[in-house]
Amino acid sequence: MIITLGSSWVYRFLESGKIVANCHKVPQHKFKKELLPITEINKSLSSIISLIRKVNPDINFIFTVSPVRHLKDGFIENQQSKSHLISALHQIIKKQENTFYFPSYEIMMDELRDYRFYKEDMIHPNQIAVNYIWEKFYKNWLSDEAIDLKKQVIKIQRGLEHKPFNTDSNEYREFLSSLQKKIEALKKKYPHITF
Repeated sequence: MIITLGSSWVYRFLESGKIVANCHKVPQHKFKKELLPITEINKSLSSIISLIRKVNPDINFIFTVSPVRHLKDGFIENQQSKSHLISALHQIIKKQENTFYFPSYEIMMDELRDYRFYKEDMIHPNQIAVNYIWEKFYKNWLSDEAIDLKKQVIKIQRGLEHKPFNTDSNEYREFLSSLQKKIEALKKKYPHITF
């Protein structure tokens, strides 16, 4: 299971004292913004791991921190938030078996720190950055078989997206036939795959 954490800033509903996931159009003055302490993040993550392992005791966890900066909170507040998440995750990984950390945030901030790797909003990674981080991820976490499968699926998907000039040509019919054979061969080996 891959879990990406985004922010340790939370909003507490003052009437109930509970942390909420959505304001449900309630006025902002009814909430208090708080930075979750590392200990609270640890408790939450431990609880998540425990609940999921009750269903699947053999599961592995890969945690990461989103490379998207939450600048609406402010530059300093974003760094505080991300540092709390990273600290909590590293504490959890030391204690829990089969839990791992993938440094997507660090890759974005250190290796891809130039603004040419951001979309026009200067907050979100652009496609070059996404591809770079994804490549680092799959080279570390996917087997050679899974990487080969990924390449085959991408080839087929590109073929399915192809827009021909002439749908009535023999070349296009042969192309579709070849594509269908590739799909059938892949589905025979991996019946769960759908296109």
